[in-house]
Amino acid sequence: MTPLKIATAQFEHRSGDKAYNLSVIDQLTGQAAAAGADVIAFHECSITGYTFARKLTHDQMVALAEVVPGGPSINQLIAIAAKHNMTVLAGLFELGDDGKLYKPYVCVDGTGVKAKFRKLHPFIHPSLQPGNEYVVFEIKGWKCGILICYDNNVIENVRATALLGAQVIFMPHVTMGTPSTRPGAGFVDPKLWENRVADPTSLRIEFDGLKGRAWLMKWLPARAYDNGVYVVFSNPVGMDDDQVRNGCSMIVDPFGDVIAECRSFDSEIAIATCVAEKLTMAGGHRYRQARRPELYKNILGGEHAPEQKVVWL
Repeated sequence: MTPLKIATAQFEHRSGDKAYNLSVIDQLTGQAAAAGADVIAFHECSITGYTFARKLTHDQMVALAEVVPGGPSINQLIAIAAKHNMTVLAGLFELGDDGKLYKPYVCVDGTGVKAKFRKLHPFIHPSLQPGNEYVVFEIKGWKCGILICYDNNVIENVRATALLGAQVIFMPHVTMGTPSTRPGAGFVDPKLWENRVADPTSLRIEFDGLKGRAWLMKWLPARAYDNGVYVVFSNPVGMDDDQVRNGCSMIVDPFGDVIAECRSFDSEIAIATCVAEKLTMAGGHRYRQARRPELYKNILGGEHAPEQKVVWL
């Protein structure tokens, strides 16, 4: 299996401005192609914007959503992939054939849609329906999976995707700088973002502290390490509606080491090369082989009523 060169991106999207967001996706995809990347991954709802959706009516959500595949944004994304000879992953809101609203993340190349995954745990708008299946697909011989934002907080989703064969898991997010009961969490003051040129230090402290990267480091490397997979984390930077996101899109290898990361306040890409040897050298590979599912299959698969309480103000 030949090495796979993956880029992860960060940028400040504009709420509801698909044309602008796709123009940035085009620009950053071109940068990644020029640097020799095979694949580039963007954040959750990178085409449409995200947090502003909590303020929309159902009818406004329907107007924002598109059919996938076949909608204009996906067609443009395919054109971007073809233009740069790249595989591109990005997200938006979807109007399904059943008339329901979903939040998918898609993988395309110049020939069309290669994979579509619907978020299993959507919460930004009450009209959004959950997806009900995992997705594993191939990019240049590598088996890949997708889990969107909150899906990755339910650790069974990551393990299930790895057990289905995924060697790389794309984890698009819109996160950090959000409310939580954990110590140190909360919003970042938008004034710090506005003043980032004159006072980058104060913003960096917030971005790297428990509102941001320090929280991410509590769990993201563990998802890669425990499962022996590459993790591709993508996140916006800057204003997301009236809230600040801290970017730090990164790629984590099967040892749980950060091997590429965006560290600026600007639109940026970070690139890492995935090699097959790490997949079997990593501890997560041995741990999966050592499993004894007869001990816990009835526990993990027992009856359970899902409860989700996520509120962004």
